[in-house]
Amino acid sequence: MFERSRKGEHALLIQPHAGGPPDEGLMEEFADLARSAGASVAALLTARIDKPNPATLIGSGKLEEVKAAADASGADLILVNFALSPGQERNLEKLLERRVVDRTGLILDIFSQRAQSAEGKLQVELAQLKHMATRLVRGWTHLERQRGGAIGLRGPGETQLETDRRLLQKRLEQLQKRLDKVEVQRTQMRRARMRSELPRIALVGYTNAGKSTLFNALTGASAYAADQLFATLDPTVRRIALPGGGAVLADTVGFVRDLPHELVAAFRSTLSEARDADLLIHVVDAADPIREERIAQVDQVLAEIGAGDLPQLLVFNKIDRLDPGEGGAHEPRHDRPAEGRPRVWVSAQLGLGLDLLRTALAEVLDLRHVAGELRLPSQAARLHARLHELGAVRAEDHDEQGWRLEVDLAIADALKLFTQSHGEALRPLLEAAGALGEDEAF
Repeated sequence: MFERSRKGEHALLIQPHAGGPPDEGLMEEFADLARSAGASVAALLTARIDKPNPATLIGSGKLEEVKAAADASGADLILVNFALSPGQERNLEKLLERRVVDRTGLILDIFSQRAQSAEGKLQVELAQLKHMATRLVRGWTHLERQRGGAIGLRGPGETQLETDRRLLQKRLEQLQKRLDKVEVQRTQMRRARMRSELPRIALVGYTNAGKSTLFNALTGASAYAADQLFATLDPTVRRIALPGGGAVLADTVGFVRDLPHELVAAFRSTLSEARDADLLIHVVDAADPIREERIAQVDQVLAEIGAGDLPQLLVFNKIDRLDPGEGGAHEPRHDRPAEGRPRVWVSAQLGLGLDLLRTALAEVLDLRHVAGELRLPSQAARLHARLHELGAVRAEDHDEQGWRLEVDLAIADALKLFTQSHGEALRPLLEAAGALGEDEAF
């Protein structure tokens, strides 16, 4: 057995690929992942794999090349952009005499560094332990099963491996229970926001697309934003003002291709901010040469978490980094195609196009207003209270017949109230605004 290095900061990267040239974008992303984890890239090797070796993934010739490159570069860590089986990982470590980490392990390590909240740390630990559970090996085989007998040898009757597995399973159950409690609390908070009648918007997108920078620009918050992968893990929620009304905006964790299933499962409560939204702002790095591929990858993850059918507004961020020769695409604008999702081009860093974005959000959410006089009977106390909660009452009088109100409220709010008790009183205002054309069922 080799002595595992505890440094693991000087890494040699292996990029497996099938027939044809390797994907340059995938290689660069993997290098960015390594650097985000705190590693320096000593070398990057590609490995064509037509038929994966079940024992080591790569063939013996490539193994010798990797070993020589690691020796020459002084790399003390091997990172493989592939989901290795536990056996492949062990065999590679033995043959290369260095610590080996696959793509899943690398992303889990980044998440463990980024998690700040108690919930985020619990989620990461749960994902790490699930990953570790498949990699427990007989590292304690020198300790035979203790069956009792001589003094000092009477034991529980199980090997150290079995003890480790039992303790790990117990910890997994504890973490799951704690996360279930946190999810109940988060669900209660989401329900409270839903009762406020404010539309819910969630920022989603590929990691490092600029979601947190855009979130800060729209809300005036100070959420952590950095030019690195997975800078944000813990969701932040703020209220934003839009033309015609307000909304609740949530910043969420970034996505990446082949996001480990352990993370998708562990972060289900965090990702539910996106799943329960009324609208998704899908943030795209406009300067990314494969941005369309990134859009498809995010859509795939959204489908996995049950948010694939939610309405989206595509926001192409970082237009200040575009080549000016791209037909004026570096200028802020709002595209409304006849088919497909509306698109807004902005630079959150420079504050370009933010007013266009707010207008587009109000347009998609249909924050048009209705205003006028409203008569409510005395029995409509609940509706009267809701109108005050929404800040829609501009003036009012009260007599024995009830209330006479001067109101100004968003059509979306008016339609929700229309379905409730005594909501029929809103019909004249909604009809005057032409808002009941598609809502006759109410």
